[in-house]
Amino acid sequence: MSHENNHFPELFGSMVFNEETMKQRLSPSCYSQWKKSVSDGTPLEISTANEIAEAMKQWAIEKGATHYTHWFQPMTGVTAEKHDSFIAPAGKGRIVLEFSGKELVRGEPDASSFPSGGLRATFEARGYTAWDPTSFAFIKEKSLCIPTIFCSYSGHALDKKTPL
Repeated sequence: MSHENNHFPELFGSMVFNEETMKQRLSPSCYSQWKKSVSDGTPLEISTANEIAEAMKQWAIEKGATHYTHWFQPMTGVTAEKHDSFIAPAGKGRIVLEFSGKELVRGEPDASSFPSGGLRATFEARGYTAWDPTSFAFIKEKSLCIPTIFCSYSGHALDKKTPL
């Protein structure tokens, strides 16, 4: 048996921001609010989303991530991603690492190239992603992948995950 295989139990799931990781990195009240949101379907308060985003960002950076993506499953049959960077300019040639609850919870990829079933006019070719807190974020290569739903400007499902 190779040396790598001996560490498989420790490596398995190590790139997933799962419930155990959340429990370790979130305050007890934030963790409870996330659990309540998942079980009841209630929206997260922005302060809770901010704490989750900060914990997720720190964890991802420790694992080598430099970017995050809202990862979704449009009706094309393949997954899609909207990439953004944690890195933001701070002036004078410096950078800061940023990721807010607002950026975690919602994104705005261009939906013009995805099928709409005739549900929208060209000027409405915007799509919105929304974090699915029931699916765990994970790291693929150097990106934190955040599972999301994808819907149109008018609220119609543009993916295979959004409830109809």
